Amino acid sequence: MALVAPVENGKIVETASQTSVKKSTKSSKSGMDKEAFLQLLVAQMKYQDPLEPTSNTEYISQYAQFSQVEQMQNMSSSMDLQRASALVGKEVYIKTTTSSGETKLVQGKVDYVAYENNKAYLYINEQKYSIDDLDSIVDANYLDAYNKAYNFTVKLNKLPNVNGIDSTDGESIDELEKEYNKMSDYEKSFLAKDTVTSLNKYIERLKEIRKSEEKAEEKDSESTEKTEGTEEA
Repeated sequence: MALVAPVENGKIVETASQTSVKKSTKSSKSGMDKEAFLQLLVAQMKYQDPLEPTSNTEYISQYAQFSQVEQMQNMSSSMDLQRASALVGKEVYIKTTTSSGETKLVQGKVDYVAYENNKAYLYINEQKYSIDDLDSIVDANYLDAYNKAYNFTVKLNKLPNVNGIDSTDGESIDELEKEYNKMSDYEKSFLAKDTVTSLNKYIERLKEIRKSEEKAEEKDSESTEKTEGTEEA
């Protein structure tokens, strides 16, 4: 699969996901792990002032404090991973910031999760985002209702002007009416008032057309019967 990067003025624009990854990597490299701390502690013991040596108790206290901080960091990383893993398959909003400082919201389904440099990352449409950039989780019912309302509106807008419809549009209007009646009150709340008003106008206009056609058929039938009666006489 090809990788695509946005380009402006002949230069590749750094995305928010890349910015987040760089920040996290820099933070991870600049942080101090246990090995580095022990080396620093040994150096401190080696070059301490012999006239005022640091007590063993103080060394133990320093190491204990570091261990406590390390445990808290590990716990935080573990919780981030659990939180990220629970998002797989869910629709989310990611708040991104471009190199120019512009903030945007990216919506998409979390495909999978990766754990790198003690940090959890969400992959959406093959783009990598830090868990820290998570803005909100889209409720499944909300998303379903939104999509229904959107698709319904698109279908309605494809119809000709209400005064220009004829019986051939009847099937489409009937389907829209059935679809609307099947919606829950929650799903209907996503429809604009103008959309519902337009639907009702189409329904009423279709009734008028069908009624007019029925009357025309009745007249034709009566005319045919009279003609047949005259011929028999």
